[in-house]
Amino acid sequence: MFPVPMFGIFFSSTTSSISSVYYFFHFNLLYQHKSSVKCLTSQASGPPKRPLNGYMRFVMQQQPIITRQHPEIKSVDIIRKIAQQWRTLSPEQKRPFEEASVRAREQFKVDLQRYQAQLSPAQAQQQALEKRARTAKRKAIRKKRELTSLGKPKRPRSAFNIFMSEHFEEARGATTQAKMKSLFEDWKNLFSHQKQVYTHLAEDDKIRYKNEMKSWEDHMVEIGREDLVREQSLSIRKKATGRSTTASKKSAKTKTKAKTKAKSTSTSTAAKKTGVKGKAQAARKTKSSSTKNT
Repeated sequence: MFPVPMFGIFFSSTTSSISSVYYFFHFNLLYQHKSSVKCLTSQASGPPKRPLNGYMRFVMQQQPIITRQHPEIKSVDIIRKIAQQWRTLSPEQKRPFEEASVRAREQFKVDLQRYQAQLSPAQAQQQALEKRARTAKRKAIRKKRELTSLGKPKRPRSAFNIFMSEHFEEARGATTQAKMKSLFEDWKNLFSHQKQVYTHLAEDDKIRYKNEMKSWEDHMVEIGREDLVREQSLSIRKKATGRSTTASKKSAKTKTKAKTKAKSTSTSTAAKKTGVKGKAQAARKTKSSSTKNT
């Protein structure tokens, strides 16, 4: 299996394009398949392995040929070259590989049923647990790739991660693990005021992450991907929305009351004016009648 570097936050900055990851994934899958074939030869009682699809069968056929023709090419570049060849094949040229894959899948179903029939209840339960674990792992990998493609900000680095990234090249040791071990020892021997520099940088990186995550989560809400937003952020957003709605309702209610009061005041004032005017007219009429009688 390929060695997986520790401290992924540091090494994530050196990752190349998504296409390189894609070809590396295919190369890793091919390597795992070869390893599983070796396991089958030594453990005949093991579960049958899933067959390769048409494309991976083509890769298995072409890889040794291209390796002999171009021994100087890296493994990832070989897989990239094979993928390009596969895309140029016509449906008729792809058919033999795809038909072989179909036959292998049918045989796999038969072998799987035969294997499951000989399992004890405890073994069947263990198989189910292992399958759930593999499924969960695949889902986690797919989700991580999706988040990367959506531009999710990188998590903040710790003070030690920052120290390691600055001194990795000149670190003692011939291998990656040896370098990390020596760096860890150097970190432990630093004085407090020396570590404080990296601690401040780590705090700044936390602020960067917080601001970038807020912008990213706002964007996820805008495009309808609230499922990718943290529950804490959704809770804060809902509370803020609730306060805003309550404030809007109170403001609207206050305005309505003010309008109603103003209208009532206006009506009352008009009625008073009408009453005063009516009394004045009545007084004038009374005075006019008195004058005539005299």
